[in-house]
Amino acid sequence: MTGPDPICLAQAFLAACEDELQAPKPGNVHVFAAGHGMEVKDFIDSAHVAAVPLTTPGIDVGARIFAAVEATFARVGQNTNLGIILLCAPLAQAALEFPGEDLRRGVARVLKGLTRADAELAFRAIARANPGGLGAAPQHDVAEPARVTLLEAMRASADRDRIAYQYASDFDDVFTLGHTALLAARREGCSKSMTTLRLHLGFLAAFPDSHVVRKFGADAGALVLAEARAFTASLNARKSEENVYAAALQWDRSLKERGLNPGTSADLTVATLFADYVVGALANACKNG
Repeated sequence: MTGPDPICLAQAFLAACEDELQAPKPGNVHVFAAGHGMEVKDFIDSAHVAAVPLTTPGIDVGARIFAAVEATFARVGQNTNLGIILLCAPLAQAALEFPGEDLRRGVARVLKGLTRADAELAFRAIARANPGGLGAAPQHDVAEPARVTLLEAMRASADRDRIAYQYASDFDDVFTLGHTALLAARREGCSKSMTTLRLHLGFLAAFPDSHVVRKFGADAGALVLAEARAFTASLNARKSEENVYAAALQWDRSLKERGLNPGTSADLTVATLFADYVVGALANACKNG
């Protein structure tokens, strides 16, 4: 069966990244406010240079991750998208390698086939990006040569890192929690940016953001989680999109003043949007194949 055009797949990735930046996601960079020393342009530039290696046919997941991180550093000189790359590489691989399959089943096949070589390249990419709070791991430290497959390494970190958990669970948060939040917002007639915000809040209110926990500890993660749940519970009372955005930006300022960046929730938001676009691209490929 004919797979998606790599150019269309790259466009799907760019669309997911751009959609994520259009919503006032509290604590993260977006079109309404910069933050943490980064601007929207940094993320747009990063998405454009990462799109090609992420969606090029004929290479493995580890090579996609490494090439996308290297391209990002060559363009913007900092880590803007490591989590996005780690999540989107298996999604793109599944679309290219198993276009006739349900995307989640394709992802499961990709994850099962990950190798030690994938781990070696992913480790090099992670060490290069040096995400905030990264320290020596009790096992499978990225500063050391890989001794296991990338899936095995991710499984060892799944209890403390939500991106690793996606690898260990066949992307459960993306295909269940994220997909459900996306559909619910669309059924309610939300605008595209409000849909993205609702999707992001779905992750933020479901579990402690592992980026926050890694940088600032479990108490900070629990605090952001509690604030996210309180904010989400207040959405219906705010009624208008304008009121929701005003409140989101107020909370956004508070989080940034405290240096708190719930980046994992933002990464999962992009991954869910990308998966949704990929499903559309696959459906179109099937019609035209």
